[in-house]
Amino acid sequence: MSLSGYRTVVATSGRHVKIFDIRKMDTPEQDRLSSLQHQLRVVRCFPDSKGYAVGSCEGRVAIEYFDVSPEIQKMKYAFKCHRKTGADGKQILYPVNALAFHPTYGTFASGGCDGVVNVWDGYAKKRVCQYPTYQTSISYLCYNKDGSRLAVAQSYTFEEGERDHPRDAVYIRHVTEQECKNKPRK
Repeated sequence: MSLSGYRTVVATSGRHVKIFDIRKMDTPEQDRLSSLQHQLRVVRCFPDSKGYAVGSCEGRVAIEYFDVSPEIQKMKYAFKCHRKTGADGKQILYPVNALAFHPTYGTFASGGCDGVVNVWDGYAKKRVCQYPTYQTSISYLCYNKDGSRLAVAQSYTFEEGERDHPRDAVYIRHVTEQECKNKPRK
């Protein structure tokens, strides 16, 4: 669930995204089926309140917009992230558990069960940076008010069942402009 302006966005296990006007919560303003093909794990609204991003258990993120006009809906897209190639050459998919938008630049961080935090420029459709891998799954991400710090929660999310795992931890990362600023457009 994520709140932006007067909208609350709720991602459901059935791949639905329900958008409510908080001034009238009895019925969703919109009820959409996500373009992602698998269970949704996280939703975060854009800082400018124009849309939202959702992450799924298949290692993908989708960018969606509230405005239902066809010209705006043409701008939505999804992309693969939090994946790697195994020794056998097959792709290993890691769920996307966390998303956080930078409050100034509008770039966003994604965190997955691979222990990786990536920062993306959603407008340029490019990765801005990737932080060194954490010991276990990233369960939550949050920028502070001015975007100078990123809180990274590490917590095993049992994607591989019960096993020994690193302790839960929260890291506060100093963020440089280089790590979160939009890529120059060509």
